[in-house]
Parts: sequence; structure tokens; C-alpha cells
Amino acid sequence: MRRLARGIVRGIAGAVLLIVPARAAEPVEHRIEALLSRMTLEEKAGQLTLISHEPILDLDSFRRGEVGAVINFNNAGLVAQADRLARSSRLGIPLLVGLDIVHGYRTIFPLPLAMAASFDAGLVRRAAAAQGRESAAVGLNWTFSPMADVTRDLRWGRVVEGLGEDPWLTGRLTAAQVEGFRDGGLASTLKHFAGYSAVLGGRDYDATFVAPTELHDLHLPPFRDGIRAGADAVMTALTALNGVPTTADPALMTGMLRRQMGFSGLVVADWQAVASLTKHGVARDEAEAARKALLAGVDMDMTSGLFLRHLPEEVRAGRIPESAVDEAVRRVLRLKFGLGLFDRPVIDTAGAEEKLLRPETRNLAREAARASLVLLQNREDLLPVNPAKVRRIAVVGPFADSAWDQVGPHEGAGQEWDAVTILAGLRERAAASGIAIDFAPGCGRVCDGRAEFSEAVAAAARADLVVAVMGEPRDRSGEGSSSATLSWPGLQHELLAAVAGTGKPVALVVVGGRPTELGNALEQAQAVLMAWLPGTEGGPAVAETLFGDANPSGRLPVSWPRRVGQLPLTYDVLPGGRPHIPGSRWTMGYVDESPLPLFPFGYGLSYTRFAYGEPEVVTPHLGVGDRYDAVLEVRADVTNYGTRAGRAVAQLYLSQPVAGRSRPKRLLKGVALLDLASGETGTASFRVPTRDLGYHEPDGTLVVEAGAYRAHVGGDAVATRSAGFTVETGWRGPPGSDEARR
Repeated sequence: MRRLARGIVRGIAGAVLLIVPARAAEPVEHRIEALLSRMTLEEKAGQLTLISHEPILDLDSFRRGEVGAVINFNNAGLVAQADRLARSSRLGIPLLVGLDIVHGYRTIFPLPLAMAASFDAGLVRRAAAAQGRESAAVGLNWTFSPMADVTRDLRWGRVVEGLGEDPWLTGRLTAAQVEGFRDGGLASTLKHFAGYSAVLGGRDYDATFVAPTELHDLHLPPFRDGIRAGADAVMTALTALNGVPTTADPALMTGMLRRQMGFSGLVVADWQAVASLTKHGVARDEAEAARKALLAGVDMDMTSGLFLRHLPEEVRAGRIPESAVDEAVRRVLRLKFGLGLFDRPVIDTAGAEEKLLRPETRNLAREAARASLVLLQNREDLLPVNPAKVRRIAVVGPFADSAWDQVGPHEGAGQEWDAVTILAGLRERAAASGIAIDFAPGCGRVCDGRAEFSEAVAAAARADLVVAVMGEPRDRSGEGSSSATLSWPGLQHELLAAVAGTGKPVALVVVGGRPTELGNALEQAQAVLMAWLPGTEGGPAVAETLFGDANPSGRLPVSWPRRVGQLPLTYDVLPGGRPHIPGSRWTMGYVDESPLPLFPFGYGLSYTRFAYGEPEVVTPHLGVGDRYDAVLEVRADVTNYGTRAGRAVAQLYLSQPVAGRSRPKRLLKGVALLDLASGETGTASFRVPTRDLGYHEPDGTLVVEAGAYRAHVGGDAVATRSAGFTVETGWRGPPGSDEARR
């Protein structure tokens, strides 16, 4: 924690003035124990209490030492007022000031699922650092992100906060966010521990039932990666895992998280999660809820106030040992000391706004938006726009000029007037090429009428190219936005059919937080670009890509379904006893639809083309001991045989055809980003620790079996180039060992 703390302090040194008094030289643990020895039970409970900025707020609670952290105090004035009041308490302990920095504070980046489409951990880290710097400028010091939940069901509204369906990619990008937030001056929080994304039916807050092997192989690895990267906190899930609410589960929060996974930081309950234990039916009253949560391993109560109200009496009555409360307080204080809060003045509000929306931050947001765009279809090379053939563009669709939808949910302090819409971006870029733009949306956001269809059709008929911007609004994504359908709201498909009926070529730009049912859109539009909810600079990013100033390189971090009835749908399926055979009824599938995705995981087109060579396994002797290689090395040539420079996103998948248990057909284990000129050949190189070839048993034991494996390299999960290799000696890592934690 002390090493991590130094990194955090360096990251925020440019944002605020650090004043280090002489007593800062005293060891942190001594300072913590000195504070703890002076605290009353009520003050200890106060340090374990996080409150929200609400209309009815007792400001004296800060002076009484009853608040350890806050949320939703999201401007410099509010932060300064609250922190100043807390420092005026008897012990003068500063506040943790948290907010959900999901994809930006004021400059809004693409949502995490869209960022995951870049497959670029370095870019994700830089984006998180920029978001952290903006947040630190107004006094925030703690973010309730990244979300390390592997998102497998697109009906779940919070899929937009995650990093896709694959645990390897989610883990790498989770670690990148942790490191980036630290670079930018924020403490990070991994959420939601654990299995939160496995809610039944994709319904937010519903129960989760996860087999132990699936927990270890699928849900825990990204948390392990985040912990190794130095995450400061972990948040409990609001759900019950296998019948036990995570906030009251000592086997999960203490046995698994702390003992087996080695996490030593702060555990914070999610919003009202402690109070919800009575609703879950595991606590008779508020006092029992507080007792169960603390004894399970929760250090901080978010917004329910139950720790403050009940922990002192629970200790005095002997139902909670004071030592358990003290240990939780120590973890809170360690984070505050690690952030340098005791040795720093209250945030100076003067000039805070000037540090927001800076040109360099907006430029990075535009770079991130460009990298997130996924080209799904480009028949007859309709894109990029050719000014020699296109002199007038009709822009239609309800989301072409909808800034608030473009900003998306979980927007921090983002404002719609800061965003450059897709229409505005297209107008500026088209003007530079002497191309006229006609805008006729055709319908409003809910698209519940056809009255304006005729204007859109007329504009399309006059144009050389139609750019249709359609999809889902912001309120169909995010927490509390689970949906039983994946269809676009309203009459958008009718509008698309109407403009396509003019016979003019159509480039469809799909917006929204998740893949949706495209219906006949692939027949009606020659080109399809997935733009997600691209944030403040989304408009210029889309325009630059449509015009070819940027070559799309995004890849799908989730499988794109044909219909909602396929969900959950992922690439890493088990082979099954009767694998799918098209046209055969008695094999795995449906009688009315293909079981395969419309577009596979990892898929994405470019304005150029890439060819993958046969993979070469560089390490022929894998296993344990001095005679064997501890790391699998694979390399493959990638050639750009198109006419443009572009980025190849080479992906390595591994499989074990015969094993002690049925293994997934493929598992992503590596990504190599190659920027290649036309005609250039590069080498994609991958290194995979042999421990990553294994699987977990129900108790957490990691097993790597001796035997035959295959390596598959290509541009998506259907990669056809492969080579075999052998693990000559297998091994087992017991639960809690260094090997099993990886």
C-alpha cells in the first residue's frame, strides 16, 4: 500500500499543492495507531460511514466526526466545504471523496465497453489517467471503478460499464484502468465482488447462481488482475451469490477475497447494500444487518448509515469485537494516508474549472472514440467517403444530433453542450471537402411517428450518400436499465427501409451501449459502423472515420447476437456432446434460428485487408522444472495486403481438445496490435505463462494438465490458422497459493 500511495501522490502533484509538515516523517502505521487510540467508538463508526450529497444534509455530522467518506459532492465548492468541515472535527481527519468516474468527469470518453473495443490496454490506461486528472482537479480522490464484472448477457443494463465477455481481456483492461486512475491521482475500486453480472434473465439486482468452477475461471480472474495492479478498494455486489448476499458472506469477502486472493485494501459496500440485508431476508433488523456486514469483511457502509447507528452499541453489547472495528478503521486510514490527504490542504476552488475540458483531454477523448469504432460491414467498399463521387450527403436518424444521448449514462459532470454531435462533426468535415450536408432526422428520439419520414426520404433522394444514425438512447443503458429486448425503440427500422428505398447507398451508424438486433439493416445499408455512445468528441471521431482520415480498428468485445433469444451468447462455449451442425435438428441449436452470432467476438473490419500466416510455437517443451519452458511463446506473420495503412488486432486463442473436464473450444490469451503500411508484413508475438493454460477445480485449485493443446491466431474468435503444442509435465497449485491467484 505504501508503494502504491507514492504513485498516487506523484500523480496528483500537478493538481494540488502538497504541504508536508514535519510530522509526516513519522511512520504511517504509528500515525494510524495514534489516531485510533484517541477515537471514541462513535468516531470509529464515523470513519466507516460514507454519505451522499442529499437535499437534507446534516452539516454538523462532519464536525462530529461521523463521516469518513462522501459521494456525489462533485464540484470543487461542495468538496471543499465538506472537507473543511471534516477537518474541523475533534481529530481533524480528512475525507475520502468518491464518485463513479465510469468514463470521464467533465470530458466524457466512450463507455468502458466501447473502450474495450480498442483492445488497447495502453490507450485505456491513458484515458483513465486523463479522467483521474480532471477529477482530482475538483478535489475528488476516489473512484468507484473499474467494473471488473465479466459481462455475458446483453440484456443487463450495466453491460456498458464492463469490458466485455472475456475474462482475459476484461482482466487486462481492468488492470490498465487501475494503473491509469493511479497515474491521474485517484484511488480505484474493483466492483462488484463477485458474480454480479450473472443475474438471472439479465435483470439488474436479481439473484446469481454460479458454479464454483465458473466463479474461479470466469468471474474472479479480472479481480485478481486488478488486485495485482494495485487496486485500493473492492466493492461488494448488491446481489445474493448462490443464496447468500455478498455483503454478508464471510466465506466470499474474507475467505476468498482476503485470504485466497491476498487483497489487503478497503472493502466498501455498494449503495444501501448493508440496509438491503433485511430485504434479502438474512437480517432481522438494522443492527443485525450492520453486524453481519462488518463481520463478513465490509469496512465501509455506503449511504445506509447503519454502521454509524449500530456499531458502537453492538461493540458495547459484546456482539462485535472492537478489534474488528479497529481493523476496518485502519484500512480506511491507510487509504487516506496513502493518498496524502493528511498532508495536503483543502482543495483550492480557484481555477478548478480551468483544468476541465482542456484541449489535450478532448484530443485524447477523440482518439479513444476513433479507436472504439467497429466497422461491421462495408459492401463494395462504400466507405470511406469518396469526394469525387459524393457531393451531397443526407444525414438522417434521431441520434445524429442528440448530444445528451452521445454523452451517455454515468456521465460524471459531463454536459450535453460540451459534446460535438455526429451531425456537427460531419458538417465540419464535409465542408472541408466541399460536400453539402442536408439534415432531416425523420423522427424524434422515441421515433413514434411517421410525420417526418417524407422529409428524410426527400433528402435521401437528392443525396449521393445517406448517413443514417440510429440505435438506442442513453436511458437504455446503465444501472437500472435492463431490457427484455434488443430492438431499437420506435419506428427506426421503418425509417431506414424508407430511405434505403430511394436506391441511394446508405452508411448506417449504430449508436447505443450494446449490440442490438439489426433485423434487415444489413441488407438495407451497404456499410454499418458501430459507434457505441462515443462521448464528448464522438462526432468528429465518427466523421473522421467515415471520411477515411482514420482507419477503423475496433473489434467487438462481445459476441453480436442475431436475436435476443440467443442470450447469453459467448464465443467460449463448451463443445457439447452433439455440437452444432447446420441443418441438423438433433444437434445443439434452435429450430428457428442459427445458434451462431451475427458477428463473432473480436470481429471488426478495416479499410485495408490483413492476411495471417501459420502460427509458430517457439517454445516446444512446456511444463515445470529446469528442463521446461514456463512461458508459451507463439508468433505469426501478419501482412497488410490492402491499399491503406491500418492496424491489425491479432488475437491468440488456445484450446485443449482432450482434458480431465470439458474445456471451452477457445479461450483468448493474447492480443498484439500491429500498425502496418500497405504491403508491410509484421510479426504478432504472444507470451502466455503456462499457468494460464489451466483451469480451476471447485475449491480453487489451479490445474495445468500435461497433454496436447492448440494455438489459434487470427482477427477474431473464428481464427482459422492454428498449430499444436504439448505440455510435457502438468502441475497443480493449491487454493491461496501464488499460482492459484493468477
